[in-house]
Amino acid sequence: MAADGGAERFSRVFDTLELLVGHPEGMTLTEIVKRLGMPASSAHNLLQRMAATDVIVVSDDLRYSLGSRAVRLGIRIVDGLEVRDVARRPLQELTRATGEDVYLAVRLGTRVSYIDRFPGTRPIAVDIRLGQSLFLHATAVGKLFAAFHPPLHRRLMGEPRPQLTEHTLTEEADLERELETIRRAGYSVSREEAIPGVVGYGFPIRDAYGEITAAIHISVPLAQIDETHEKLLLDKAFEAAAAIEADLGRGSADLSRRGRRA
Repeated sequence: MAADGGAERFSRVFDTLELLVGHPEGMTLTEIVKRLGMPASSAHNLLQRMAATDVIVVSDDLRYSLGSRAVRLGIRIVDGLEVRDVARRPLQELTRATGEDVYLAVRLGTRVSYIDRFPGTRPIAVDIRLGQSLFLHATAVGKLFAAFHPPLHRRLMGEPRPQLTEHTLTEEADLERELETIRRAGYSVSREEAIPGVVGYGFPIRDAYGEITAAIHISVPLAQIDETHEKLLLDKAFEAAAAIEADLGRGSADLSRRGRRA
């Protein structure tokens, strides 16, 4: 019952946002109740909770409209769709060059998810669903975003961190050191921290303002990793990221800003 009620409330949030998108001038409580068929008391409580988190705003004449948080999320969704189209060819070339599974990840609010996948020539038997929220503490792209995005860093340190494998980092001090290493290196590695026998690499894709708008993830079977193959992965992944950034308007890639993991 509780789960069903939570799902219904969650659905009502999106119903409300979808309704307000079409009414930039705002809507009154009475208009929203009529359109959504909700009890007035339930609608009022929902709108108050959404307003308290800047998802919507209420004017002096009690009209509700989209808030800054919803607008920012909408912009990020559009940007995510754009980067998916732009990234497709470079990531296909990256897959051919390395033979490994390649994913494109984006951040939506405080979630990190894969939005596209390019199977390699020796795909690993791992079912990672597109759109699934990823663990921040155990995945390469999760750690990458957390290293450079303060709200995700706070979420990483504040939420439970399950021990997914014997190699998963769960202690705050260990993770802080790991994130600092990522900031210095310019990319991240998850060595069997999420899935036994699998090494993941995460590489940032930055927009014209230098913000990380997406990330490349490469999954590699542990048995395939040696110094030569890892160098190939790094070189080709940075090339792919630079090509995507150029198409996003960042201009020629500044590879000097990217380090190498010690």
